[in-house]
Amino acid sequence: MINKIISKAPARVCLFGDHQDYLNLPIIATTINRNIEVKAKHNNTRYLNIYKKDLSEHDYINIDKDVDENETDLLKVALKVLQDYSCFPDKGYDIVISSNIPINSGLSSSSALVVAWVNFLLATFTNKKVTSEILSEISYRVEVTEMGGSGGKMDQYTISYGETIFLDTLNDKVTTYDHELCDMIIGVSNQVKNTQGLLKKLKTNALLSIDLISKKFPKFNIHETSSFDLEKCLSELDKNIQPYFRAAIGNHRITLNAQKEFNQPSLNIKTISRLMNEHHDFLKNDLKITIPEIDKMIDIANQNGSLASKIVGSGGGGSIVCLSNDENISHNIVKEFKKIGVKEAFIANKGTGPKILINE
Repeated sequence: MINKIISKAPARVCLFGDHQDYLNLPIIATTINRNIEVKAKHNNTRYLNIYKKDLSEHDYINIDKDVDENETDLLKVALKVLQDYSCFPDKGYDIVISSNIPINSGLSSSSALVVAWVNFLLATFTNKKVTSEILSEISYRVEVTEMGGSGGKMDQYTISYGETIFLDTLNDKVTTYDHELCDMIIGVSNQVKNTQGLLKKLKTNALLSIDLISKKFPKFNIHETSSFDLEKCLSELDKNIQPYFRAAIGNHRITLNAQKEFNQPSLNIKTISRLMNEHHDFLKNDLKITIPEIDKMIDIANQNGSLASKIVGSGGGGSIVCLSNDENISHNIVKEFKKIGVKEAFIANKGTGPKILINE
């Protein structure tokens, strides 16, 4: 019997492919050294007593009671999903959940929680070998399929693999990279992001534009960038729909160019930075997912030596990530962010994957 167990999972930063995975287009993302922790101790009851430390919230789960079909709590939904993987909790635990990942900031704190929770349940109540593939598959099902979310697979897969990854969302094929990345400066805005509302709008309009072009040009294939003429396609769309199509095509091409660079033996940060800045331009000017505070943070970062700066996550608030290969510049950007009263600013480095520590 496992008396004590700790499950950890990292935050995620999207480098390339924001608002692409739900279009079945690829992404490149990485983890950072901020984590969520699920710490559990056996309690000789039939309850999972849960304390969410950062929110000062208590909850409990009766392991002898079936999860309601209409349940919306992620932790309880995970229990229902895991029944399909022969995972049935048979002992009670006192559980403390804590995190140093900013919440509602575009850094995937909710996905990190799901991954850490699923990993804890599998490690505690099954004898299964938990692979990155199975962890990402289950976590995606919990957070998106069962909950009816509008997002794609980037968050669950990046966190479950715990490395810099290229994810082909058509077939879920993952390519991992072990390149050393430069400093990633994270600036968290004071505006809570509107994930589901904004995602739904952007997804609906992007899919509509792609569907209209597919009907107009039968040979159109969004995955084959040489199969169509962008300007000719745009001329067939109403002006209010054009930006969504232009961003989908532009960001796809940028991601593929970034993939070519990541496939090299050594990473050219200058090339990656140029592509990242181009990516942000589409997110700001076509998808319009930034807000004045985000724009100001980007300007400050660029004025103080950032190699690249972009919004992270669904938008409408949240965070930005900046690249720097100079320690002094990195610290100065953090200082300048704090001067304007951002919610949080810190230097992040490449993270690691989910971890299980037993009886520690």
